[in-house]
Amino acid sequence: MPFRASVVTLYPDMFPGPLGHSLAGRALERGDWTLDTTHIRLFGEGRHRTVDDTPAGGSAGMVLRADVLSRAIDAASPPGDDRPRLLMSPRGEPLTQPLVRALSAEPGLVIVCGRFEGVDERVIEGRALREVSVGDYILSGGEAGALVLLDAVVRLLPGVMGNAQSGTCESFEDGLLEHPHYTRPPVWEGRAIPDVLTSGDHGAVDRWRRQEAERITRERRPDLMARLARDTDG
Repeated sequence: MPFRASVVTLYPDMFPGPLGHSLAGRALERGDWTLDTTHIRLFGEGRHRTVDDTPAGGSAGMVLRADVLSRAIDAASPPGDDRPRLLMSPRGEPLTQPLVRALSAEPGLVIVCGRFEGVDERVIEGRALREVSVGDYILSGGEAGALVLLDAVVRLLPGVMGNAQSGTCESFEDGLLEHPHYTRPPVWEGRAIPDVLTSGDHGAVDRWRRQEAERITRERRPDLMARLARDTDG
């Protein structure tokens, strides 16, 4: 069975968006994965299909109603559906490469995209939504985050990348940022490819790449280096 992604959103026209191109798009055309959307507005209340209301206790903005959103989620993921249910949320757990790998091993995903000030907490609890964040910043809604998450997950599905090793030699796969890359021409604007990369000594190349990955990670993401050190010591 292909990996099945379902997105619950107020803006279904945003999908597949960039996921209809490049690796993900070709995989979608081949049927390696499927994508469907559920329009929250169709489950709204009254003649105007209202989906939100003012926050209890008073505050700025509006909140997606629990009754409306739960109906949309239930339509996208009826009883018996064993796919994880995610909510794109700035307060969620960070989207990391290990999490991406774990999600890619699932039969699919149900991704709920919030809007306005957020989602009624009761539907998060009642529908067991796992909150996931793509970064420490605020977006207009969960759709952009859902596109990011799906792009990261889909490229790891079997057969999506031409070279399966491509997915294991990247930033974050071993806790480090990726080493620098070079290709032709051998000299560009006076800058030459490092000699070790053209030496034919594969052991030396591997050592150089590891050293460069550690250097870049140390300079740019000391938090990753500290985490790697803790994991090694533990």
